[in-house]
Amino acid sequence: MQAPEQVPSAGYAEVRIVAASPETARQVAEVLRRCFRATEQRSYPIGHDGGTRLDLTVDTTHAAEPARSWLSTSGSSDDGQSDE
Repeated sequence: MQAPEQVPSAGYAEVRIVAASPETARQVAEVLRRCFRATEQRSYPIGHDGGTRLDLTVDTTHAAEPARSWLSTSGSSDDGQSDE
């Protein structure tokens, strides 16, 4: 039985990046860090082909531009769907 996932505090989001290479995952994390404050990334190897999973937490309450303007205009679109 799998333990239920903990929901992050309001204003924070847990982000998981899965990529074929560590460098690709780091590039995506860097883009997120330019828009949001983020914790230090945690990286894990996956599969036998060199894949990487990278986890980090972003703080959407301290967003930089252009994320700040996008967040203020996007509103809530919680339609109950998940991308995972």
